[in-house]
This record gives sequence, C-alpha cells and structure tokens, in this order.
Amino acid sequence: MPFGNTHNKLKMNYSAEQEYPDLSQHNNHMAKVLTPEMYANLRDKETPSGFTVDDVIQTGVDNPGHPFIMTVGCVAGDEETYEVFKELLDPVIEDRHGGYKPSDKHKTDLNPDNLVGGDDLDPNYVLSSRVRTGRSVRGFCLPPHCSRGERRAIENMHVFSGLASLDGDLNGQYYALKNMTDDEQQQLIDDHFLFDKPVSPLLLASGMGRDWPDGRGIWHNDGKTFLVWVNEEDHLRVISMQKGGNMKEVFHRFCTGLTKIESLFKDKGHEFMWNEHLGYVLTCPSNLGTGLRAGVHVKLPNVSKHEKFGEVLKRLRLQKRGTGGVDTAAVGGVFDISNADRLGFSEVELVQMVVDGVKTLVEMEKRLEGGQSFDDLMPDQK
Repeated sequence: MPFGNTHNKLKMNYSAEQEYPDLSQHNNHMAKVLTPEMYANLRDKETPSGFTVDDVIQTGVDNPGHPFIMTVGCVAGDEETYEVFKELLDPVIEDRHGGYKPSDKHKTDLNPDNLVGGDDLDPNYVLSSRVRTGRSVRGFCLPPHCSRGERRAIENMHVFSGLASLDGDLNGQYYALKNMTDDEQQQLIDDHFLFDKPVSPLLLASGMGRDWPDGRGIWHNDGKTFLVWVNEEDHLRVISMQKGGNMKEVFHRFCTGLTKIESLFKDKGHEFMWNEHLGYVLTCPSNLGTGLRAGVHVKLPNVSKHEKFGEVLKRLRLQKRGTGGVDTAAVGGVFDISNADRLGFSEVELVQMVVDGVKTLVEMEKRLEGGQSFDDLMPDQK
C-alpha cells in the first residue's frame, strides 16, 4: 500500500511550481481542472481535521486514467473538504455531473411507487439487479482520512444503533471482517455480497485500505437481499439485490430499508451528511447527490460488439463495467450496466433511466440475434 507524504510540512519550503504534480499523461477530471495557479492558491489550506489539497488529489496523481471510465481523480476526507477546496471541486463536480453548477440544488425521491414498470426486465438476458448507495455520518472524517478510533466508533454505531433494530424481512446479522475465516470471506465475495480487501489502486492511493480489516464488516438480512457494508469506501453502503430482472422489487426494498436506517440513526442523535446543493455527501465526488447506482448484470454479446454501443450508452445516460467491478472486464458478453449520473436527478429518475435503457438494450440484442438492424431503436439523448 502506498505511503502518503501529503502531510509533510517541509513541502512548504519549496515553491508551488516545485511541488506541482506532473499531470502531462493524465486523463481524469482532476487533471483536467487543476492548474499550477489553483494549486498554488490551495496548497497551504486544510480542513478543520487537517485534510490538504495534496490529500484530495493523490489518487488522481497516482492513477493517470482508466480503460473503461474516466475517473474523478480526487476524494474528500471530511464534509468540509467540499467547501475548503471548492475552487477545485466545484469544476470537477460540474465536469463529472453533466454541467451541475455551484448554484444548482439537488432533489431526492425515495418513493418507490413513483417508478414506472421495472418488474418486467427479460430474465433470459438480465441475470441480476441491484441498487446501492452510500451514507456518511456527520461529525466523523471519511474513510480516506478517518482515525482508527473514528472507524471503530462508526462500526459500533452501525451495529448497535441502527442495524440491530431492523426487523421483518430486513432482520439480519452483522459480521466483522476481522472475525471471519478466510473461507467465510471468500464465499461472501464469490456471492457478490462482500467487498474484498482493497486491491484497486484507486482505493489504495486514497488511503482507504489503512488498518485493514479493523473496523470493517458486513450486515445482511436473512435472505441476503439487503446488505450494508461498513467502512469500505464510505461509512455506510446500502445494497438491495436479487437474481433476475425485477428491479421494481429491488428498488422497493432499497427505499424501505434505507428510510428505516436513517430514522433509526436520527433517533440516536446521528445525522447523515447532506446539504441542498450536493445532496448526500460521500467520499468520491462521483457519488454525490443520490449516491445511487442502479445496475443489472445483462447479457449483451452482440450489442457490445456493435460500433454504436458506446453512443447508445451515452444517449441513455448509462455506463458499463465488468461484472467484477470498476477494474474488471466483461466476461462472456455479460456487462454491469448502470446509471452514469448520481447528482442532479432523483433516485426514482435514475432507476427509471436504467429500467428503460436496459429494456432498449435487450431489444437491440434480440434484433441483432435475428440478423436485423436496430437503427430505428436508437434513442434520443436523455
């Protein structure tokens, strides 16, 4: 794991020019926005917890680009990061979130009844469906910057204040990573239930793998359809998932469980980080707003080879990943297709984009299977 020198005070003995990173080979949002002048203006600032601009950008300095997705290239270490370093982060957010301006206000809609359809995605193509989001607890540093004590306090808070109170079909159990056997961990990872030890250079360079596995764990309901990851990339990752294409059912469970968790935390005097501009505040600027990623594992062996695949995804405001996560390739024509946006749209709007878009992609796949063109199905830009 990289050792960071971002808190080296002696760096101030050198000029901003001498300390400015070489971004000449980089292709991420941070590298597009950061200038020597901006760096010079921000390099001596820090948040109340001590997070610096070098902390913010380190992952983007260490990771020039990505084969599938243009990465953000920066992270937050606490809630105040987005204010103290807004000279950098506002244009990054605007660039990443399709022109979302500093004056814009976010909207939230966690009423699953507002979703149209979603219970009829073809299970011959859609293998599984999931919706996830993150939440951060106000008053604590985020995973790139938190101390061991903070991380353990977050774990205890989730286990004893919130998750233990869930009942009905959300009743479940918490498993601390440090208490699991290797076989137990691997089984949960193979089932796509558990996050693995960080191997992604994006996470490692951000400092999220420190003290592993101390303070990390997973809670899941008895049916393993509702999961909560504790202290991975965010304080809290809430996931609703199941086999097949019934995204409506998945989203209903997601909204119900998430609303109950937030209510339980408020009852114990804990708020989630939120403001009317950024919505829910999370570690990566790509996850601001809803923090929501609705995705399906879908078989698209023909569409994915078509020259217009990228254009179709862009028009539908969708993105593709391999089924193993952001750093993996597709296997056997099966892709993880999800919403590209997080901010500026409500939760219902984003899930609707995925439901409608995946229907279109499956119809295109069927056309190509029959040797037909799908030109008449080309969508307008959403």
